[in-house]
Amino acid sequence: MAFDQSKAQKIWQTVQKIPCGKVASYGQIADLAGLPGRARLVGKVLGYAPGEMQLPWYRVLRSSGQLAFKRGSADAERQKGLLQEENVVVLNNRVKLKDFGWQPDLGELLSMEF
Repeated sequence: MAFDQSKAQKIWQTVQKIPCGKVASYGQIADLAGLPGRARLVGKVLGYAPGEMQLPWYRVLRSSGQLAFKRGSADAERQKGLLQEENVVVLNNRVKLKDFGWQPDLGELLSMEF
């Protein structure tokens, strides 16, 4: 792997905490994992998550709420389908962050131990 394993663990642990039916942006995950400004690293690391981890990668979107993949692609359709299974509304390849964005409370933030 071409990245720091400890940073990857922080990112994976943070993504695991996104509740069902909520989404977060790459930048938000980077910030919560203690890696501000590393949104691109989040995207890269998600692709290396071990399959047995069952990481909810599909809950991580662009800061605009747009899905991570090109509209109409197989990956975008998969991400859209997984989100819809959790009752997240996806319109025009986008999720309204004000409606479905994850806003962890203080308790959740304090429980994030890395």
